[in-house]
Amino acid sequence: MALTVDTLTSWMNDFAGKIEANAQYLSDLDTPIGDGDHGFNMKRGMTAVQEKLQTKPTDLQNGFKTIAMALISTVGGASGPLYGTAFLEMAKKTSSTDDLGELLDAALKGIEMRGGAKPGDKTMVDVWNALVPEVKNGTLTQEKIDAAVEASKDMIAKKGRASYLGERSKGHIDPGSQSSGYLFQSLLETEGLL
Repeated sequence: MALTVDTLTSWMNDFAGKIEANAQYLSDLDTPIGDGDHGFNMKRGMTAVQEKLQTKPTDLQNGFKTIAMALISTVGGASGPLYGTAFLEMAKKTSSTDDLGELLDAALKGIEMRGGAKPGDKTMVDVWNALVPEVKNGTLTQEKIDAAVEASKDMIAKKGRASYLGERSKGHIDPGSQSSGYLFQSLLETEGLL
């Protein structure tokens, strides 16, 4: 499961395609429990990522930094800093490994540290926490991705804007969990990654 610049680029292009195709859906998910702009913010960010990656990064570390900076500078709300931190942490980790599982582990730790969320808070952390071990074990499946995203529906938000709703946040899929689901789905679909 060694990552290369080419597989990273393919993964991000696939992810960008999923975000673009589902931008309205992600923003619809965000409407009852957030600002209603998650999909459009992520679409803007992933379009910027694709543009930046057209100039092939010199190495993996450079690739991750490029992705992180594009997301931090173009995605509004909490998602930009959180996704950006994930990719920055992966960039740092490339100095010691190119193993995808290890890189994702570092990303998850970065997201938790940056956002202060933990499993059960109804955030993207829930999906990452459920799926990073699956990647490391070589057992990631679409069913597991769907289940991890769907699990956010019955949680009560304890972080982010949705937390202001308390009990009323229950019954809604967390938009960050859904977009993270697309990230892992793209991972599954990118040839040579798993």
